Amino acid sequence: MASRTHANAAWLAQATGARALDAQGVADAADWVFITVPDDAIARVTASVRWRPGQLVVHCSGAGERDLLDAARQAGADTASFHPLFLFAGLPDDAERLGGASIAIEADAPHDAALANLAQRLGCTPLKVRPGQRALYHAGANYAASFLLCALHEAATLWQAAGINRDAAVEAMWPLVDGTLAAARARGLAGALAGPVSRGDGGVIDKHLQALDALGADHATLYTALTRRALALATERGSPSADVLADLAKRIDRTQ
Repeated sequence: MASRTHANAAWLAQATGARALDAQGVADAADWVFITVPDDAIARVTASVRWRPGQLVVHCSGAGERDLLDAARQAGADTASFHPLFLFAGLPDDAERLGGASIAIEADAPHDAALANLAQRLGCTPLKVRPGQRALYHAGANYAASFLLCALHEAATLWQAAGINRDAAVEAMWPLVDGTLAAARARGLAGALAGPVSRGDGGVIDKHLQALDALGADHATLYTALTRRALALATERGSPSADVLADLAKRIDRTQ
Protein backbone atom coordinates (compact mmCIF):
# COMPACT_ATOMS: atom_id res chain seq x y z
CA MET A 1 0.00 0.00 0.00
CA ALA A 2 1.40 3.40 -1.02
CA SER A 3 0.00 6.88 -0.63
CA ARG A 4 1.04 10.50 -1.03
CA THR A 5 2.60 10.41 2.44
CA HIS A 6 3.96 7.48 4.42
CA ALA A 7 1.61 8.34 7.29
CA ASN A 8 -1.42 7.90 5.01
CA ALA A 9 0.00 4.66 3.64
CA ALA A 10 0.60 3.34 7.16
CA TRP A 11 -2.97 4.18 8.20
CA LEU A 12 -4.42 2.47 5.12
CA ALA A 13 -2.14 -0.52 5.54
CA GLN A 14 -3.22 -0.99 9.14
CA ALA A 15 -6.89 -0.71 8.17
CA THR A 16 -6.57 -3.31 5.40
CA GLY A 17 -3.90 -5.67 6.72
CA ALA A 18 -1.39 -4.62 4.07
CA ARG A 19 2.18 -3.27 4.18
CA ALA A 20 3.05 0.40 3.84
CA LEU A 21 5.60 0.99 1.08
CA ASP A 22 6.45 3.68 -1.42
CA ALA A 23 5.08 3.48 -4.98
CA GLN A 24 8.14 1.71 -6.35
CA GLY A 25 8.09 -0.74 -3.48
CA VAL A 26 4.49 -1.65 -4.28
CA ALA A 27 5.33 -2.12 -7.97
CA ASP A 28 8.30 -4.33 -7.11
CA ALA A 29 6.27 -6.49 -4.72
CA ALA A 30 2.99 -6.92 -6.61
CA ASP A 31 1.89 -8.59 -9.84
CA TRP A 32 -1.25 -6.43 -9.95
CA VAL A 33 -1.06 -2.74 -9.08
CA PHE A 34 -4.12 -0.50 -8.77
CA ILE A 35 -3.51 3.23 -9.22
CA THR A 36 -6.24 5.17 -7.42
CA VAL A 37 -4.94 8.73 -7.61
CA PRO A 38 -6.94 11.64 -9.14
CA ASP A 39 -7.27 11.48 -12.93
CA ASP A 40 -4.82 14.30 -13.60
CA ALA A 41 -2.11 12.45 -11.65
CA ILE A 42 -2.48 8.97 -13.18
CA ALA A 43 -0.07 9.43 -16.10
CA ARG A 44 2.51 11.20 -13.91
CA VAL A 45 2.41 8.55 -11.19
CA THR A 46 2.59 5.77 -13.78
CA ALA A 47 5.63 7.35 -15.42
CA SER A 48 7.39 7.69 -12.06
CA VAL A 49 7.50 3.93 -11.46
CA ARG A 50 9.65 1.19 -13.05
CA TRP A 51 7.36 -1.54 -14.35
CA ARG A 52 8.15 -5.05 -15.56
CA PRO A 53 6.81 -7.22 -18.39
CA GLY A 54 3.76 -9.30 -17.52
CA GLN A 55 2.69 -7.06 -14.66
CA LEU A 56 -0.90 -5.76 -14.64
CA VAL A 57 -1.33 -2.04 -13.97
CA VAL A 58 -4.92 -0.89 -13.38
CA HIS A 59 -6.35 2.59 -12.97
CA CYS A 60 -9.70 3.26 -11.31
CA SER A 61 -10.68 6.38 -13.26
CA GLY A 62 -14.17 6.61 -14.68
CA ALA A 63 -13.44 9.02 -17.52
CA GLY A 64 -9.80 8.19 -18.29
CA GLU A 65 -8.81 5.81 -21.06
CA ARG A 66 -6.10 3.19 -20.70
CA ASP A 67 -3.60 5.40 -22.52
CA LEU A 68 -3.07 7.13 -19.16
CA LEU A 69 -1.05 4.00 -18.35
CA ASP A 70 1.08 4.10 -21.52
CA ALA A 71 4.31 4.40 -19.53
CA ALA A 72 3.58 1.00 -17.99
CA ARG A 73 2.55 -0.50 -21.32
CA GLN A 74 5.76 0.71 -22.95
CA ALA A 75 7.71 -1.09 -20.22
CA GLY A 76 5.97 -4.35 -21.11
CA ALA A 77 3.23 -4.34 -18.49
CA ASP A 78 -0.41 -5.02 -19.30
CA THR A 79 -2.97 -2.30 -18.53
CA ALA A 80 -6.63 -2.20 -17.54
CA SER A 81 -9.27 0.02 -15.96
CA PHE A 82 -11.55 -0.92 -13.06
CA HIS A 83 -14.07 1.77 -12.05
CA PRO A 84 -16.70 1.13 -9.35
CA LEU A 85 -20.04 2.78 -10.14
CA PHE A 86 -20.45 3.79 -6.53
CA LEU A 87 -20.55 7.01 -4.55
CA PHE A 88 -17.87 6.70 -1.87
CA ALA A 89 -19.10 8.96 0.90
CA GLY A 90 -16.06 8.65 3.15
CA LEU A 91 -18.15 6.72 5.69
CA PRO A 92 -16.95 3.71 7.73
CA ASP A 93 -19.41 1.39 5.98
CA ASP A 94 -18.44 2.36 2.40
CA ALA A 95 -16.76 -1.01 1.79
CA GLU A 96 -19.79 -2.91 3.09
CA ARG A 97 -22.16 -0.86 0.91
CA LEU A 98 -20.07 -1.51 -2.21
CA GLY A 99 -21.70 -4.92 -2.64
CA GLY A 100 -24.39 -4.74 -5.31
CA ALA A 101 -22.69 -1.96 -7.27
CA SER A 102 -21.44 -2.37 -10.83
CA ILE A 103 -17.79 -2.03 -11.87
CA ALA A 104 -16.84 -0.86 -15.37
CA ILE A 105 -13.92 -2.91 -16.67
CA GLU A 106 -11.73 -2.53 -19.73
CA ALA A 107 -8.91 -5.05 -20.17
CA ASP A 108 -7.47 -7.49 -22.68
CA ALA A 109 -7.72 -11.26 -22.25
CA PRO A 110 -7.05 -12.99 -19.92
CA HIS A 111 -7.17 -10.03 -17.53
CA ASP A 112 -10.73 -9.09 -18.49
CA ALA A 113 -12.05 -12.37 -17.08
CA ALA A 114 -9.82 -12.14 -14.00
CA LEU A 115 -10.99 -8.60 -13.20
CA ALA A 116 -14.61 -9.60 -13.79
CA ASN A 117 -14.08 -12.41 -11.28
CA LEU A 118 -12.62 -9.92 -8.80
CA ALA A 119 -15.68 -7.70 -9.21
CA GLN A 120 -17.97 -10.65 -8.55
CA ARG A 121 -15.98 -11.65 -5.46
CA LEU A 122 -16.59 -8.13 -4.17
CA GLY A 123 -20.31 -8.73 -4.64
CA CYS A 124 -20.44 -6.44 -7.67
CA THR A 125 -21.56 -6.76 -11.28
CA PRO A 126 -18.91 -6.33 -14.01
CA LEU A 127 -19.71 -3.98 -16.90
CA LYS A 128 -17.85 -3.72 -20.20
CA VAL A 129 -17.20 -0.25 -21.65
CA ARG A 130 -16.10 0.07 -25.26
CA PRO A 131 -12.62 1.54 -25.77
CA GLY A 132 -12.74 5.27 -26.41
CA GLN A 133 -16.14 5.69 -24.72
CA ARG A 134 -15.16 6.15 -21.09
CA ALA A 135 -15.86 9.89 -21.02
CA LEU A 136 -19.40 9.23 -22.29
CA TYR A 137 -19.85 6.44 -19.76
CA HIS A 138 -18.61 8.65 -16.93
CA ALA A 139 -20.85 11.54 -17.99
CA GLY A 140 -23.79 9.16 -17.63
CA ALA A 141 -22.59 8.18 -14.17
CA ASN A 142 -22.51 11.86 -13.25
CA TYR A 143 -26.23 12.12 -14.01
CA ALA A 144 -27.00 9.23 -11.66
CA ALA A 145 -24.92 10.69 -8.82
CA SER A 146 -23.83 14.34 -8.72
CA PHE A 147 -26.54 15.64 -11.06
CA LEU A 148 -29.18 13.89 -8.97
CA LEU A 149 -27.96 16.03 -6.08
CA CYS A 150 -28.14 19.09 -8.34
CA ALA A 151 -31.78 18.30 -9.16
CA LEU A 152 -32.56 18.01 -5.45
CA HIS A 153 -30.77 21.29 -4.79
CA GLU A 154 -32.93 22.94 -7.47
CA ALA A 155 -36.07 21.53 -5.84
CA ALA A 156 -35.02 22.88 -2.44
CA THR A 157 -34.24 26.28 -3.98
CA LEU A 158 -37.70 26.52 -5.55
CA TRP A 159 -39.44 25.44 -2.36
CA GLN A 160 -37.46 28.00 -0.40
CA ALA A 161 -38.52 30.68 -2.89
CA ALA A 162 -42.11 29.56 -2.24
CA GLY A 163 -41.67 30.27 1.47
CA ILE A 164 -40.71 26.84 2.82
CA ASN A 165 -37.88 26.67 5.34
CA ARG A 166 -34.73 25.27 3.71
CA ASP A 167 -34.24 22.47 6.24
CA ALA A 168 -37.90 21.50 6.01
CA ALA A 169 -37.63 21.49 2.22
CA VAL A 170 -34.71 19.07 2.30
CA GLU A 171 -36.50 16.75 4.73
CA ALA A 172 -39.61 16.84 2.54
CA MET A 173 -37.62 15.46 -0.39
CA TRP A 174 -36.76 12.06 1.03
CA PRO A 175 -40.20 10.40 0.78
CA LEU A 176 -40.46 11.69 -2.81
CA VAL A 177 -37.00 10.41 -3.67
CA ASP A 178 -37.53 7.06 -1.96
CA GLY A 179 -40.89 6.56 -3.67
CA THR A 180 -39.50 7.50 -7.07
CA LEU A 181 -36.57 5.07 -6.78
CA ALA A 182 -38.84 2.29 -5.52
CA ALA A 183 -41.19 2.80 -8.47
CA ALA A 184 -38.27 2.86 -10.92
CA ARG A 185 -36.93 -0.42 -9.54
CA ALA A 186 -40.36 -2.01 -9.77
CA ARG A 187 -41.57 -0.62 -13.12
CA GLY A 188 -38.49 0.70 -14.92
CA LEU A 189 -37.61 4.31 -15.65
CA ALA A 190 -40.36 4.98 -18.19
CA GLY A 191 -42.96 3.11 -16.16
CA ALA A 192 -42.18 5.15 -13.05
CA LEU A 193 -42.62 8.54 -14.75
CA ALA A 194 -45.01 10.80 -12.84
CA GLY A 195 -45.94 14.48 -12.99
CA PRO A 196 -47.62 16.66 -15.62
CA VAL A 197 -45.92 15.08 -18.65
CA SER A 198 -47.09 11.61 -17.62
CA ARG A 199 -50.67 12.95 -17.40
CA GLY A 200 -50.50 15.16 -20.50
CA ASP A 201 -51.25 18.17 -18.31
CA GLY A 202 -50.10 21.08 -20.45
CA GLY A 203 -51.79 23.69 -18.29
CA VAL A 204 -49.65 22.74 -15.30
CA ILE A 205 -46.49 22.93 -17.40
CA ASP A 206 -47.52 26.43 -18.51
CA LYS A 207 -47.98 27.49 -14.88
CA HIS A 208 -44.62 26.03 -13.92
CA LEU A 209 -42.84 27.90 -16.69
CA GLN A 210 -44.57 31.19 -15.87
CA ALA A 211 -43.52 30.92 -12.23
CA LEU A 212 -39.95 29.96 -13.15
CA ASP A 213 -39.66 32.79 -15.67
CA ALA A 214 -40.75 35.22 -12.96
CA LEU A 215 -38.09 33.81 -10.63
CA GLY A 216 -35.40 34.61 -13.17
CA ALA A 217 -31.92 33.13 -13.58
CA ASP A 218 -31.91 29.86 -15.56
CA HIS A 219 -34.64 28.01 -13.65
CA ALA A 220 -37.00 27.88 -16.65
CA THR A 221 -34.18 26.77 -18.96
CA LEU A 222 -33.32 23.83 -16.72
CA TYR A 223 -36.99 22.91 -16.33
CA THR A 224 -37.46 22.96 -20.11
CA ALA A 225 -34.44 20.72 -20.71
CA LEU A 226 -35.64 18.17 -18.16
CA THR A 227 -39.19 18.31 -19.52
CA ARG A 228 -37.79 17.26 -22.90
CA ARG A 229 -36.28 14.21 -21.20
CA ALA A 230 -39.64 13.51 -19.56
CA LEU A 231 -41.26 13.64 -23.01
CA ALA A 232 -38.73 11.07 -24.22
CA LEU A 233 -39.59 8.78 -21.30
CA ALA A 234 -43.32 9.19 -21.98
CA THR A 235 -42.73 8.35 -25.64
CA GLU A 236 -40.88 5.20 -24.60
CA ARG A 237 -43.75 4.25 -22.30
CA GLY A 238 -46.34 4.87 -25.00
CA SER A 239 -48.55 7.25 -23.02
CA PRO A 240 -49.94 9.87 -23.18
CA SER A 241 -50.74 9.69 -26.88
CA ALA A 242 -48.38 11.01 -29.54
CA ASP A 243 -50.73 13.95 -30.20
CA VAL A 244 -50.72 14.98 -26.55
CA LEU A 245 -46.93 14.71 -26.34
CA ALA A 246 -46.58 16.79 -29.50
CA ASP A 247 -48.73 19.50 -27.91
CA LEU A 248 -46.56 19.46 -24.78
CA ALA A 249 -43.44 19.77 -26.93
CA LYS A 250 -44.91 22.82 -28.68
CA ARG A 251 -45.69 24.44 -25.33
CA ILE A 252 -42.09 24.23 -24.14
CA ASP A 253 -40.79 25.24 -27.59
CA ARG A 254 -42.71 28.51 -27.28
CA THR A 255 -40.71 29.37 -24.17
CA GLN A 256 -37.39 29.35 -26.02
